[in-house]
Amino acid sequence: MKNCLIFFLLLNISIPSSFGQRIDNLSSFRDVPTTQYLRFNYDNDLFVGTDQNYTQGFSLELVSPFLKKNPINYLFFKPKNTETRYGLAIEHNSFTPDRYFVPEIQLGDRPFSATLMLKSFVISTDTIKASRFTSSFIIGMIGQAALGEEIQVGIHKVTDSETPLGWPNQIQNDVVLNYGFGYEKQLVRFRDFFSIQANANGKVGTLFTNGSIGINATIGILNSPFSSIKSKNNFNFYVFAQPLINIIGYDATLQGGVFNRKSPYVISADGIERFTGQFNYGIVMRLKSFYFEYSGALVTREFKTGGSAKWGGIKIGVML
Repeated sequence: MKNCLIFFLLLNISIPSSFGQRIDNLSSFRDVPTTQYLRFNYDNDLFVGTDQNYTQGFSLELVSPFLKKNPINYLFFKPKNTETRYGLAIEHNSFTPDRYFVPEIQLGDRPFSATLMLKSFVISTDTIKASRFTSSFIIGMIGQAALGEEIQVGIHKVTDSETPLGWPNQIQNDVVLNYGFGYEKQLVRFRDFFSIQANANGKVGTLFTNGSIGINATIGILNSPFSSIKSKNNFNFYVFAQPLINIIGYDATLQGGVFNRKSPYVISADGIERFTGQFNYGIVMRLKSFYFEYSGALVTREFKTGGSAKWGGIKIGVML
């Protein structure tokens, strides 16, 4: 645990503060052009000068042909005549209210909550129609078992920050089972310099039930994530932008678990904003087998007594 805390501290020091399930690894602008890679993601709202709402998240993902044998893959839709990649990721997310340093329940603000999950996923690319379909299945826990308190308190001790005292009021332990799917279609492409895509995504389960529609654009030195994996350049450098409209059905990080209804404090269904806007942006560099991304996100208020939120993140990957 001590080594992990030191690692997270170094991340916070090395990334300037000027810069989702919050972690997104399936959008085309985050494509890694190979059938086998390892990538680490770290999000933190400290990157953009806050410490509330979605306060931290990290994941480690592996894509490899041997994961084709994962029995969970039978749950996924894999269109014919597509190039399909198979992946597995472990993911952790933490959420806190604004005044995380007081022990009392913060009425009208977000409850403390944390999730720890294992995600299986597939990415199927149709190189003829310039489209891709993604599917994922998540199993895990929300609540004390996700170790949100231990991780955040430990980081704050190492960084000599105010100790979070409200974790005893967090969303209680419950099971996470979630199915996700996404579709993306390239609309415009100008050589290897500019592209626009339309995207739609949905999630159904005990953690999130929601949907989103939007577009994304990339500009710079590009590879097409909709072309054959074998025909890729060795260098990419580009920026991306993605506006989204989200439709919210259920959010266990606000409303509590589906099965365990004994959380000390939750946001009621009447208090949830059913429509939110989100804007993701960032910069990506890839040199041969190395991938680096620096990104940010803004989202409008997710519950009626709350406010907008923002966070930043990095992704570091390597082709295997």
